[in-house]
Amino acid sequence: MQTLTATRGRTAILAILLTGQFMANVDTAVANIAAPSIGATLGASEGQVALVVSGYVVAFAVLLITGARLGSSLGYRRVFLLGLQVFTVASLACGLAPETYSLTVARFVQGAGAALMVPQVLSGIQLYFAGRDRVKALGYFSIALSGGAVAGQVVGGLMIAADLFGTAWRPIFLINVPIGVALALVARRYLPADAADAADAADAADAADAADAADAGEQRQAIDLRGVLTLSITVLLLIVPLLLGSERGWPAWAWGSLVLSLPMALLFERGERHTAARGGRPLIARPLLRTPAVRAGLLAHALTTGAYFGLLFVLALYLQQGLGKGPAYSGFAMVVWVAAFGLAGPILPRLPESFRWMPVIGCLLLAAGYLAVLVYLLLGGSAGPLLFALLGIGGLGLGFSSNTLIGAVTSAVPTQYAADASGVIATNAQLSGALGVAVGGAVYVGIAVPGRGLSVVLAGFAGLALAAAWSARRLVR
Repeated sequence: MQTLTATRGRTAILAILLTGQFMANVDTAVANIAAPSIGATLGASEGQVALVVSGYVVAFAVLLITGARLGSSLGYRRVFLLGLQVFTVASLACGLAPETYSLTVARFVQGAGAALMVPQVLSGIQLYFAGRDRVKALGYFSIALSGGAVAGQVVGGLMIAADLFGTAWRPIFLINVPIGVALALVARRYLPADAADAADAADAADAADAADAADAGEQRQAIDLRGVLTLSITVLLLIVPLLLGSERGWPAWAWGSLVLSLPMALLFERGERHTAARGGRPLIARPLLRTPAVRAGLLAHALTTGAYFGLLFVLALYLQQGLGKGPAYSGFAMVVWVAAFGLAGPILPRLPESFRWMPVIGCLLLAAGYLAVLVYLLLGGSAGPLLFALLGIGGLGLGFSSNTLIGAVTSAVPTQYAADASGVIATNAQLSGALGVAVGGAVYVGIAVPGRGLSVVLAGFAGLALAAAWSARRLVR
């Protein structure tokens, strides 16, 4: 894959990267479906099962920005392959785990592997795609994000229900092994060599000016280990209570952890400023978060992503606990959403390049989707084909907003900050998703009547989508 301009070469790159992204997202959701089966077969307590489910997400969220910086320092191809290999081996360990402790450790390692692999996906799209090709690539990227989450529920539910050879939940992890091995072989052949990337960057710098060359070389500076430590602790203090606090009644340690995250964030920011003042390379490039378009885009993306992950969680509770439906039915309920989400990918590249308001339109359409389901419930509906069809409105809106918001953020910064943007966007999505699940779940559980609880949550999510439209308006203006 020496000729990056060839359509076939770019298609191979995108297919490899998005398969890795898809696998990582499937395993974010699949353990939720498997939790009862894991508890029953291993004799695990509710707390132990919660650690199995959340351990992956914790390691994933904590290490995303570090994984992005490792990619820019050591090479995107090298770190993608390393993350894929760690993820695959850890998946094998999960599938063969004899008891809860080893399964929990394997899930943490699996999340760490995903954190190394996933940031290279968006970085690769920024590096190898431009213009309309990037718009198309981001459309497929968004499908991998949303489709992976829903596929985890659908495929996980079907595989567990099948109980293949009496293995219960184990195939949901073991299936990653042959896919991971095949993907690694293909990636070694088709992903651009890191040495070639460096040569291309040097040629581009020679053709441009010395300042660009300095920027390209800046990416290879040593990683700020103090920044890695303080940021990891900050994200850990945020993500753990968001994942576990609600189901445990928000104990004192959860609130204490959230409070402690603020001084740790300030300590991280102080360290970043100090590193930059000494001429070093901060973990997150300073110009990135100072860009107004980036800030507005990240806020809008956080609001829409948080509402989406919250909907996945609350809708599953409503259908399974409120209406008595099975996990497979719950997973299939979001298939129309994902199908509509996927329509945004082919539609957006066909719109005029001057049509800048799609981020706002997407957020407004997402709000309309939430309101349509809310009206359906208020009129006496509960489940069935009409509910699924109305969810498609929101799926199309999220597809438009997600594609265009990520595109706007990545286009607002120079290519040398691709890793920084990738890590920040991914971490922003994970934290906002965890917050959406925590808040949406707490509100739903706090209301005794399932239909009424879902209605209140939908009204809140519609408000978040409207707030995202306001932030996106600032972005496009």
